[in-house]
Amino acid sequence: MPKGSLKLISARKEEIINACEKLYQTMSFKDITIKEIGNVTSFTRTSIYNYFQTKEEIFLALLKREYELWFTELIDIADHPNEKSREEFADKLAHSLEHREQLLKLLSMNHYDLESNVRPEHLIEFKIVYGKSMSAVMNCLTVYFEDMSITDRQNFLYAFFPFMFGIYPYTVVNEKQKAAMQEANVNYVFMTIYEITYNCIKRLLRD
Repeated sequence: MPKGSLKLISARKEEIINACEKLYQTMSFKDITIKEIGNVTSFTRTSIYNYFQTKEEIFLALLKREYELWFTELIDIADHPNEKSREEFADKLAHSLEHREQLLKLLSMNHYDLESNVRPEHLIEFKIVYGKSMSAVMNCLTVYFEDMSITDRQNFLYAFFPFMFGIYPYTVVNEKQKAAMQEANVNYVFMTIYEITYNCIKRLLRD
C-alpha cells in the first residue's frame, strides 16, 4: 500500500494515468513501457510500482475512467428524453460516443491479454464501472421504449457492446490504410463514428 493521504494517492494515480494517455496519443500500446510513462511523471519510475504493477493495469485504469465519463452522458440521455423515438435515441447514443474516441481506441485493443495481466482487485474495480455503463444503457432503453421486453433490451446490449469494439478501427483510418483498400479494389464506404453507430443502433432497434 503506497504511503500518503488518500488525496495524494489519488492524485499520483491520476498523474500516471494522464501520462499513459498522453503517450498513447503518439505511441502504440506495445511501445509504451513503465519506463516511458515514468519519464513524463513528476516522480521516479520505481514509484509507479507502488500504484500499478504492470502497464496493463494503467491502461485498464484509463479505460475505467473513459467508461466513467461515458456513464455520466448515458445518465443525461435517460434524464432528458424528448420525443422518445428510435431516431432520437440512436442520435443521442451515437453522439455520446462521437467524442469518446479514446474509449473506442482502447476498446479496439486485445482485452483478453490486457485483463489477464492485472491483479484481481484492479479487474474487479474496472468491471464494476463497466457494469454500470451496461445498466445505464439498459435504463435508457427502459425510458425510451417502455413496451420493449427485458429480453429485447438484453439482446440489444449483447449486440451493441461487442459492436463498440470495432467502431474505432472501422472509422479511424490513416492514408496508408485508405490507399491499401483502394489498391486492393475493396469497395469500402468510410464512415464517421457517429454515422456507423447511428446506423447500427437503428438497425438493432428495428430488428
